[in-house]
Amino acid sequence: MSDSFHIEVDHEKKAHEGERICGDVFVNKRVGEENRIVTVLSDGLGHGVKANILATLTSSMALNFAIEHKDPVRIAEVIMNTLPVDDERKISYATFTIIDIEINGEVSILEYDNPQAFVMRAKEIFMPEWQCILMEGENRGKELRYCRFLPQKEDRIIFASDGITQSGLGTDNYPLGWGEENWQKFVRTTVEHEPDVSASKLCRRVIAKAVKNDGFISKDDTSCGVIYFREPRKLLITTGPPFKKEKDRKLAEAVKNFKGKKIISGATTADIISRELGLEIEDGFEFEDPDLPPVSYMEDMDLLTEGILTLSKVAELLKKYDNKTQLGKGPADQIVKLLRESDEVDFIIGTRINIAHQDPNLPVELEIRRTVVKRIASLLENKFLKKVNIRFI
Repeated sequence: MSDSFHIEVDHEKKAHEGERICGDVFVNKRVGEENRIVTVLSDGLGHGVKANILATLTSSMALNFAIEHKDPVRIAEVIMNTLPVDDERKISYATFTIIDIEINGEVSILEYDNPQAFVMRAKEIFMPEWQCILMEGENRGKELRYCRFLPQKEDRIIFASDGITQSGLGTDNYPLGWGEENWQKFVRTTVEHEPDVSASKLCRRVIAKAVKNDGFISKDDTSCGVIYFREPRKLLITTGPPFKKEKDRKLAEAVKNFKGKKIISGATTADIISRELGLEIEDGFEFEDPDLPPVSYMEDMDLLTEGILTLSKVAELLKKYDNKTQLGKGPADQIVKLLRESDEVDFIIGTRINIAHQDPNLPVELEIRRTVVKRIASLLENKFLKKVNIRFI
């Protein structure tokens, strides 16, 4: 994690109409010991299972070779010579884009036959200085594109499979396909209208536009990835009263002074902060989740919820979460949305025992506060690559 900016990596993809499996594959790995992030997008020949196998093999090799600092030409040679031959077309083929980010250092991009990646530098398109590398031997004449550049805060790297640029092919609007110029223009307009648009939201909008170009019936596997260098988005969750009552003021001040979004989880915790800061609590009455009490409201706080039951559900939602998850409007869903939108999550955990939760009639799976928080923290760190800090009070 850079001290100067956070690096957000996300992607979205849509399979060819009628296929359950997408022939585009996206892989991403943080190399902690070297302070690097390596991202790969591969597009396998055709679509469906065969395309997915080609792309999976290509992306796995590309990722491993990039991590090992292999020469770009060597990476391409090994991939192209290793891919199995397609039975029908008698060729082996998969494209790839490899983006290697040295955190606090340079970015390198190596491409073979994908649409050319580009950089949004704030609201303008920035094109790094690309080198064209012609391959020799068995792959004579094939071209690689390679560049290196030093990223700046608010840079976004946008990359895609040709399902994006070829969307709309044969239509009245785009007889030759949407094309790279229109793709770039769409991204630039989106960023101009919403300068802080997240990587995940920008990916989804590009995919939605490409699918619309095709009359809402995807004619190819379609993928878009975005890497966004920006200020870290911080979130504080506090739950539970401090062990000693004289620490109540300290807790309230910590919440008041936090620079970022704030969630209070637990009625007792909310009462303490309300009393110490002189802020009113307004009760909510809309039961968006039948299993949980409704949210409440307090000035300067982004969300007030019930405590242990809500956090337990948050842990379950995070455990099951994937790209297809549709979150609702319930308290736990709202917490998960804020967690997904944040880069650094701070927990302040009160350690006073709540007598209500020692009732043997409550569900057996009801865990004590800090155990639930540790489960959430583990999921955030390992599954979502968030930075998490936990403080007990």
